[in-house]
Amino acid sequence: MLCYDIREVERQAVHVDGDLELGDPVWTEGDALPATPVHATGRLSRAGTGRYYWSGRIEATAVVECRRCLNDVSTPVSEDVHVLFVEPGDEVADDPDTYRIPAHAQNIDLRPAVREQWMLAAPEYVLCREDCRGLCARCGADLNAGPCSCPPETDSRWAGLTAARRVSH
Repeated sequence: MLCYDIREVERQAVHVDGDLELGDPVWTEGDALPATPVHATGRLSRAGTGRYYWSGRIEATAVVECRRCLNDVSTPVSEDVHVLFVEPGDEVADDPDTYRIPAHAQNIDLRPAVREQWMLAAPEYVLCREDCRGLCARCGADLNAGPCSCPPETDSRWAGLTAARRVSH
């Protein structure tokens, strides 16, 4: 559960400990979904009149294609988060780095903030390993499994030098 009663937060800071599930409707089409629920922890506290501050951490696992060989790579994602929630009319309500609480809301819903923080923290490009050889540009074979049967490619711009070298020998 990632929704907290504003009256409770007004009285004292609350401990955040919950998961943003993969099937939650806060995710939108095209989102880079995690492989596991995003676990959110931390502290949600009052930060002045109509302001609430969440300081914590999100953690999940991302499965992303290796940018060279296209094999799936599982990688942990862990990120510190510091988020300000404000009520309508607050002087910083139009700041894109704040989250607006709807007028007359009873709860502070951390789910949109957790989703956005995940989208910012999740890696877009990863390598399965530092020495990944990728795919053959001609046949598409995974070069990590060994060389393919394609003849070595030569750059046609060097053809004149190659021909001159053969003549001189």
